[in-house]
Amino acid sequence: MIRVLVVDNHALMCAGLRLLVREMDGIEVVGEAGDGRAAIDAVRRLHPEVALIDLILPRMNGLEAIRRIHALDPAVRIVALSMHSGTEYVGAALRAGACGYLVKDAAPQELENAIREAAAGGSYLAPRISREAVEAVLDRLAESGAAPDILTPRQREVLQAIAEGESTKQIAFRLGLSPKTVETHRAMLMSRLGIREVAGLVRWAIRNGVISTAS
Repeated sequence: MIRVLVVDNHALMCAGLRLLVREMDGIEVVGEAGDGRAAIDAVRRLHPEVALIDLILPRMNGLEAIRRIHALDPAVRIVALSMHSGTEYVGAALRAGACGYLVKDAAPQELENAIREAAAGGSYLAPRISREAVEAVLDRLAESGAAPDILTPRQREVLQAIAEGESTKQIAFRLGLSPKTVETHRAMLMSRLGIREVAGLVRWAIRNGVISTAS
């Protein structure tokens, strides 16, 4: 059996994916997670072969979860899920460590194809996505050393929280930091990115896939 972990913060989406997988021979959903941190914990506990991960998640965004899961256990094959089919989104997911990318309105057969291809060690892109265009994006990112790789994991966590509108105290409580440390991270982010105001940080986060205006 191919063991699959489903990561999405929408209960209906998780339930729908579970029902679809139930109809596929030799594939089973072994667990679900509703945010990036829970996804990492689930990988440690359940050791899935394939993880289906939504790019937009609370607590830790999907791209960061993909990066950390890929570093934690490269044997876990990751298929990114998203409402977006733009090459920038696809490129960011693949660069983070995903081996596949599936758009959420895909047909059930595409889901099965993506899971089986990933489990077999291959890669899968939704048919509507141009592989050549994605490769061009990846080449451009590699040449520029582009974001968000210029930030540390902690800086990306703080940036996501800032961009999602959390206050300094909220960020400090959730991440187990002091308010002063959060302020220091904010100052370092602005310095490293050459940005002088919070609105600029939000725009940068959206442009580089740290958060999205749609889920």
